[in-house]
Amino acid sequence: MVERFVHIEDVRSSNLLSPTILPIEAAFCARDLKQHLRKNHADACPSPLYILRHGETTWNAEGRLQGHFDAPLTKKGIAQAQAQRRILGARDLSGFRAISSPQKRALATAAIALEGWGGDFTTDPALTEVGLGTFAGQDRRTLMDHHGAEDGFDLYDLAPEGEGLAALRIRCESFLTQMNVPAVLVTHGITSRMLRLILLGIEGHDVRRMPGGQGVVFQVENGQQTLLSEGA
Repeated sequence: MVERFVHIEDVRSSNLLSPTILPIEAAFCARDLKQHLRKNHADACPSPLYILRHGETTWNAEGRLQGHFDAPLTKKGIAQAQAQRRILGARDLSGFRAISSPQKRALATAAIALEGWGGDFTTDPALTEVGLGTFAGQDRRTLMDHHGAEDGFDLYDLAPEGEGLAALRIRCESFLTQMNVPAVLVTHGITSRMLRLILLGIEGHDVRRMPGGQGVVFQVENGQQTLLSEGA
């Protein structure tokens, strides 16, 4: 894959591993997953994949939406990326690729989580967070109250000039059609959920059906996902 870059607007900020099998409804086997992706012109089944969300940022801590804006990692966010490094360090990543969103919070996380891995990582704009239009930078709770949103997930389709979840799914499907080797993907909360929704063969774009989390790694293989975390 040729390394690609996009301009991302920067906002003034410029033990033992415990795998848990998650009970995800409608998980497909590898054959069904491949057939599902072929409907979207996939050439191969990307398996396994390790999918990471970036660590906590100052805006995460403040409850502000980020989208294509960026904020720096907090101390907690750095510690979460270090936990992801230890999780990945316990896995055999021979023959894996590493691809990150080009947004600064993802790149900062990737630099920590992949430290000592021994290989370089590329970036791909397909892994950026869903665009939030004029909602980016605003307080999540205030927007929910103003627009009568049931939860924060509703805001992604309500955002004026936003990308929307249906378009995000198309973007993620297009990215996955290019995957033909195991990989570590460093991305964002909603984009991570959408990627896993597709890989599990679940139709639609209801990302609230997917678990999230920072400081953890989701392993997706043979149509099933496993949450890898430290301790617990």
